[in-house]
Amino acid sequence: MIGRGAKGLRPGGEARAVRPKPVTVDWLFRAGAHYLERYASSAENLRRVLARKVERRVATHEEPPDETARAAHAAMIEEALGRFTELKLIDDASFAESKLRSLRRAGASSRQAQAKLAAKGVDRQTVAEVVAGDETSEREAAHRYASRRRLGPHRTREREERRERDVAAMMRAGFGYADAKAAIDGLPDEAE
Repeated sequence: MIGRGAKGLRPGGEARAVRPKPVTVDWLFRAGAHYLERYASSAENLRRVLARKVERRVATHEEPPDETARAAHAAMIEEALGRFTELKLIDDASFAESKLRSLRRAGASSRQAQAKLAAKGVDRQTVAEVVAGDETSEREAAHRYASRRRLGPHRTREREERRERDVAAMMRAGFGYADAKAAIDGLPDEAE
């Protein structure tokens, strides 16, 4: 039951008109800062997040925005992103480095890590530079992936019956046949 003081209701219980709030640069900056407090992000990913926030806020307005309003919203998003970049709160290179380290520690293949970085909006050149500096070998990552997914030597039963499926799962995760085979046919303590 909705009682007194609920949003959109007057003390007598009758509904009041809720005014749609305007989209401003300050609101976008606060929303972006709140997002960055919780998640690391690339500039492109933050741009997408802010664009979705604008869409949700504009959806409460009676009329859909015209092209001029959309262009103004895009300019406000760019201005907010410029402030974040100026304050060094977003940096695609450092974001890509830390995300790559995290993915490789979890056992992601180089291909899979590159795809995830691209999905987060990191440009190809930055991804290539970060991957070139990666010190984790594919074989190490394959062993970590097999351990995490309990494939091959990390299975408690049906190891031989599931060997081909495990190798196929490793290859679908982006590992080459030699690395997948080594991780599946290896011993559980080879990853260390």
